[in-house]
Amino acid sequence: MGLNLQQKQAVVTEVSAQVAQAQTIVLAEYRGIAVADITKLRANARKSGVYFHVLKNTLARRAVQGTPFEALAEKMVGPLVYSISADAVAAAKVVYEFAKTNDKLVVKAGAYNGKALDAAGVNALATVPSKEVLLAQLCGLLQSPLSGFARVLSAVAEQKAAA
Repeated sequence: MGLNLQQKQAVVTEVSAQVAQAQTIVLAEYRGIAVADITKLRANARKSGVYFHVLKNTLARRAVQGTPFEALAEKMVGPLVYSISADAVAAAKVVYEFAKTNDKLVVKAGAYNGKALDAAGVNALATVPSKEVLLAQLCGLLQSPLSGFARVLSAVAEQKAAA
């Protein structure tokens, strides 16, 4: 049974609110996936803070109209699941991790920061380390010259003390 006009408007409003806060949207085809597997995927998405829903493509197109994600409208064809996240990589990571173990979930397209991505672009985005890891790597990189200099000074001091 189809949705009536009020239900459709409610769906568009809900999805528009998610899109307004989003940095990333990932579209994936879910044809042939068992219900138990989709349930696991939904649970993983919920844990990661990802809005993960099967939507009517026409309603999703209306929800992205006038947003930076409008370029995705032409890719919204076929049975798709929509992953929307405010985190830059969360939606891509959730879909990518699941697709590694289930070949029936096929990444079709995505958008990050207003730029459309193909399947390879979404996979590349999913493999980017998290913000915390990148900050830790940066701190380590900035700290390494200082710690190396401190070790050199310590070694020089030890040599002078031994002589």
